[in-house]
Amino acid sequence: MKITRRSAALSGFALLAGTAMARSALAQQGSFHGIGEGLEDFWLATDAYIFGYPLVTMEMTRRIITNVAEPVGTRGPMGHIIRLRSYPDASFKDVTAPNADTLYTSAFFDVGKEPWVLSIPDMKGRYSVMPLLDGWTTVFQVPGKRTTGTGAQTYAITGPGWKGTLPEGVKEYKSLTSIVWLLGRIYCTGTPEDYAAVHTLQDACKLVPLSAYGKPYTPPPGKVDPSLDMKTAVRDQVNRMDAVSYFKLLCELMKTNPPAAADAPHIAKFARIGIVPGQDFDESKLKADVAKRVPEVAFDKIMQQFKANPALKNENGWAFTTRTGIYGTDYVMRALVTAIGLGANRPQDAVYPTSTADAEGKTYSGANRYVMRFAKGHLPPVEGFWSLTMYDDQYFFVNNPLDRYSISPRQNLQVNPDGSTDLYIQKDSPGKDKESNWLPAPAGGFILMLRLYWPGETDPSIINGTWSIPAARKVG
Repeated sequence: MKITRRSAALSGFALLAGTAMARSALAQQGSFHGIGEGLEDFWLATDAYIFGYPLVTMEMTRRIITNVAEPVGTRGPMGHIIRLRSYPDASFKDVTAPNADTLYTSAFFDVGKEPWVLSIPDMKGRYSVMPLLDGWTTVFQVPGKRTTGTGAQTYAITGPGWKGTLPEGVKEYKSLTSIVWLLGRIYCTGTPEDYAAVHTLQDACKLVPLSAYGKPYTPPPGKVDPSLDMKTAVRDQVNRMDAVSYFKLLCELMKTNPPAAADAPHIAKFARIGIVPGQDFDESKLKADVAKRVPEVAFDKIMQQFKANPALKNENGWAFTTRTGIYGTDYVMRALVTAIGLGANRPQDAVYPTSTADAEGKTYSGANRYVMRFAKGHLPPVEGFWSLTMYDDQYFFVNNPLDRYSISPRQNLQVNPDGSTDLYIQKDSPGKDKESNWLPAPAGGFILMLRLYWPGETDPSIINGTWSIPAARKVG
């Protein structure tokens, strides 16, 4: 299933789905996409699909990433730390919108039976962020340079309902779900020398079950399921699931990954279509004609949030939100971030402005050339770092002759005589003298993402609106 919107009619109905008034009116009409009676159930099922999209996607991501016997490349068994030794390349499809600025140090682990202890070494002043996500993609804790400093630190991640005593010097971080994803990022310039320095830090990160803390411990090998599709992107695997299979998995997952207390009023409505937390899915309550169109329409509604969600700002062709990582009851925003940037940080740690069109509102094409000009003194204001990343229209890296997927100050950007800085966004080289400022584009459509790590909240700042992003303008 493509991310692109299907048609004006379908998009219109997806937007109408957001209000009870529209649903009531539609329910009194004849049929919609082959659905006769039961439109109220259809919209309920659409809401349930959107509500569960992060948990289902997180589980499918976990299955694919951990379906190996030993850590290799971007994958590793449950409870093993995966240490990416270099930036992902264009073949990487495990997670949408990957970055090429940090080395991931990640792990999936299950805290349902006992806590796990995470030990982080002294980062010696280097920027790092070690967010911990629960099964619903909420960043429930985020140790790192901004929050806890760069010294050595140790945490016990405990699961739902756990009560006990922790060793001295170990701080508790409580997860509301059994699934926990450590998605750590350590800044790296990408040089051989800096890769080696970061590898040493990665090797010093430790993750062990509480029962093994302070003892010699070797994580057991993983169990490989040969039936899993290890080639198709996770998002595509989720999007092609039929509604019944999707809701069966959602209900199974909610037994050990319960929704938050604030979700109770919203999810109570889903009992009518067979979805009750803690219970198996009752598919007899979901009519076949209702189930048939739910995944497609629900995903379209998710992607419509680029224009429909008031939490999304749009400046000079750049859409962004300062509501990532912690979503409350904004379930559509949570699903959108899952679809295009699973694992997003809290806004205090990173903001991700995304652009699909140039200054004139026309979609980007590699057939054109674009320039993004930062006026003197107007480069992104960050305490951490910033970069501009190139993606294809599915939010994956683009093959190019420089193997350059993002551009940032580490390319030693040239500055114009007037103090401004131009970034050249195009398929072909702008010339050897300008290649330091060149972000290679594909031949077809593409998407740009600006990463602002630790953007800060004092002036100027993107968080409080005192700094704005320049548009990418078509030239020539």
